[in-house]
Amino acid sequence: MVKSIKRKPRVKSTFEITKGSAKKLGATVESDGVNFAVYSPNATKVELCFFNDTTEKEIGRLTLPGKKGRVWHGFVKGIKVGQLYGYRVYGENNPHIGQLHDPDKLLLDPYTKALSKPMVWNERLYKGDSQSMMAKSVVIDSDFDWQGIEKPQVPDSDTVIYETHVKGFTQLHPDVPEEQRGTYLGLCHPKVIKYLKDLGITSLQLMPVAAFMSEPRLKALGLTNYWGYNPINFFSPEPRYAVSNAVEEFKTLVREMHKNGIEIILDVVFNHSAEADEAGPILSFKGFDNLNFYLFEQDGEHKNYVRYVNNTGCGNSINLDNPYVLQMVTASLRYWVEEMQVDGFRFDLAVSLAREGNEFDNYSAFFKVLFQDPVLSQVKLIAEPWDIGYGGYRLGQFPPNWHECNDKFRDTVKGFWIGDHGLLPDLATRLMGSRDVFVKGFRSINTSVNYIGYHDGFTLEDLVSYNEKHNFANCEENRDGHNHNLSFNNGIEGPTHDKAIRKSREKHKRNLLATLFLSQGTPHLLAGDEIGRSQLGNNNAYCQDNTISWLNWQIKSEHKSQLEFVQKLIKLRHSSALLHSLSLDDDTYYGNALSHHVFWFTELGQPMADSDWNQGDRQHIMILMTSTDKKTQAVDEAFLLILNASNYSKEYQLPVLSHVDKWQCEFDTHVDTYLSSQEKLVENRYKLHPKSMSLLSWRFKPEAS
Repeated sequence: MVKSIKRKPRVKSTFEITKGSAKKLGATVESDGVNFAVYSPNATKVELCFFNDTTEKEIGRLTLPGKKGRVWHGFVKGIKVGQLYGYRVYGENNPHIGQLHDPDKLLLDPYTKALSKPMVWNERLYKGDSQSMMAKSVVIDSDFDWQGIEKPQVPDSDTVIYETHVKGFTQLHPDVPEEQRGTYLGLCHPKVIKYLKDLGITSLQLMPVAAFMSEPRLKALGLTNYWGYNPINFFSPEPRYAVSNAVEEFKTLVREMHKNGIEIILDVVFNHSAEADEAGPILSFKGFDNLNFYLFEQDGEHKNYVRYVNNTGCGNSINLDNPYVLQMVTASLRYWVEEMQVDGFRFDLAVSLAREGNEFDNYSAFFKVLFQDPVLSQVKLIAEPWDIGYGGYRLGQFPPNWHECNDKFRDTVKGFWIGDHGLLPDLATRLMGSRDVFVKGFRSINTSVNYIGYHDGFTLEDLVSYNEKHNFANCEENRDGHNHNLSFNNGIEGPTHDKAIRKSREKHKRNLLATLFLSQGTPHLLAGDEIGRSQLGNNNAYCQDNTISWLNWQIKSEHKSQLEFVQKLIKLRHSSALLHSLSLDDDTYYGNALSHHVFWFTELGQPMADSDWNQGDRQHIMILMTSTDKKTQAVDEAFLLILNASNYSKEYQLPVLSHVDKWQCEFDTHVDTYLSSQEKLVENRYKLHPKSMSLLSWRFKPEAS
């Protein structure tokens, strides 16, 4: 048996404390002081420590006098907004049974809404008493002038997601004042907002902004966890991205985006924490209730020895099967929605959140809570539908109100455009919303989050410039990162001045972008993919807080043309329900009168037969989408999408459509500039060059009376 660690307080306190209340966890500001409450079921004593706001020197220490069930609490008179604090917890310290109470370790309040500074690992300062290393919790109030701005409430059918990193997006932006670059305020600079509006996106998905800490291993290598997928607290915005006040500045970012009709979606990490495994530090959760906060398995070879379940690859797995942990996570989500006014969440390794008894459960408590919650049921919920635990791949198995990141779309589209055979039937399914995965009648056609690039993996520029990953800067001898990238360098590995190769790469990118934005589902664009952003072949730049990851705003001429092409694609998508919200007669998800139809044709203008679909080397097709008048059944709008992934030009006989004598060519990816008005008009035949796609349109125009 390991005895409890006992320490005497080193600082005498002049603060007055009474029992207070256990009703609300965290620090609650009242008229004459602050109520503190923290969950720690197996503690024998909990101390509340106060610090000044300049040197963070301890100025007082109090024992929480109240305990109700598993919650310790106390009310401290005279404490005001801005006060720095932390906890020390006494109790059994025996790692073999999962108990890690250690009063030498100053703990962050799991419910704190702000940190005094970024959390930076320092082994020397952590040893013994960790007070000097630790960021401190901060008492805050919720006052903020929202100026009456309401949330944009962008419909699912109109949503276009743009994923970016708060720091990386503006760190090199020439129009953002230097002191605001890489910050929340920099991201909502008027020039930045104008760029996003001109691009046409509706929803800004931010990589993690909740407070995090880099892994000790990275610190030793001189690297940092740039992406931020290593949380230490679920409520506090990361102070690294603030000029002076992270909470107010994040709210300012949200307000200014909402003012311009742009939603904010947060990438949130509730599957693991920075406390890692048995060798990891005690920062917050471990010190309060290690055994219940994380998932454990018993080591059969060593009696009573428990080890962390690692469904995440990061050392530990958060246990949402515990009601207090589930309560904290959902309280965090509601806080970001109600107090910080965000519009939705993308859940990292979301399968981990729905594990009960370490098994994925389609009806888990987490899903039920979010489904019935009057606040959280109304926001956008996006799942990364896998983790690395047993049975961890669960694409298509999330509740109907969720969206899911669709890696099948990514891999099929990439493979098709590098010339892989046998993918045409699967491509057709991906183009139409992946209804083999997201079942008709039960899931919206917008459920699938379609993407070519995400933060992990090659950028679009690197996808067409590298055959192999180049991750040596990560100091893992190029072993990290995905090896199955479905990339093609178009002839030379890396940057080149060869005009033919560069032209081929630009067309390759246009094909991928056009397929993304003209597919049913919700498009997701990685920031910079519209302007040729490269990570120099690094497909796992999580630890590169430098120019490898930051956006370069010195845009080359060919990338300006690419930017214009993306703007055009998004406008096209928004222009018609046929391009973003098909309602077909065999899909009963929406109960409206049906008016949309899809037809598939060979290059001869004949309907695709089974034998055509089964041709493994077929790499070309025409897809006709029509909208008909609900009363007359006459076609009032039509789009013809023509694809040719082969190495040969194809002459297409266009299908005959009543009232349609001439089509308008919206774009041809073989052409890197806008088509002239004469080139845009197409009659009954169309020649498509190798590795190209084109979109033709027709819209009914009533004759003037």
